[in-house]
Amino acid sequence: MINVYLVDDQRILRDGLRALLELHKDICVVGESADGRSALDGIILAQPDVVLMDITMPELNGVDATQVLTQKAPQIKVIILSVHSDSEHVHRALQAGATGYLLKESAGEEVVEAVRAVKESRRYISPKIADNLTLRHDKRSPFESLSSREREVLQLTVSGATSAVIARKLNLSPKTVETYRSRIMEKLGAQNLPELVRLAIKYGLIPGE
Repeated sequence: MINVYLVDDQRILRDGLRALLELHKDICVVGESADGRSALDGIILAQPDVVLMDITMPELNGVDATQVLTQKAPQIKVIILSVHSDSEHVHRALQAGATGYLLKESAGEEVVEAVRAVKESRRYISPKIADNLTLRHDKRSPFESLSSREREVLQLTVSGATSAVIARKLNLSPKTVETYRSRIMEKLGAQNLPELVRLAIKYGLIPGE
């Protein structure tokens, strides 16, 4: 039996994936979450074989959640679900520790095959992008220069949280949050919050309008 955990902020997609997966006798959905931060606790508790993880979610995006999860529980395989087919997003996902990358538009057709593949520690990338994918090892994403704590602060900042709210969530002082934010803006070359938001949208941390 392959135990699967679903992480996506759209309930209709989670329900659809659950229904599709449980048509197969060798697959069981053991839990689900709507954001990356709550997912980490749920996944560690459920100890699934495979996690289907959306990229763009509130609180903590799927790539950063994958990085944390693969450090805490490397035996759990992660398949990233995404609307993005460009090599930048695929490279970031695989670098974070994902074993698979699945386009949402074809997830219904491929999800069972992907789940079975990564359970056997085989990498699975949607054929629609694998055929012409060139992973850019020579060009680093600007987000690779950020520490895990800086990425957490960035995610919450661009989601609209104030310094006080971020401080409470991450057990930091508001002054420390401001220091992190200044450092993030310097590293990313952003002059103000709107520029940070535009970068976050570009790299899939938050959805565009």
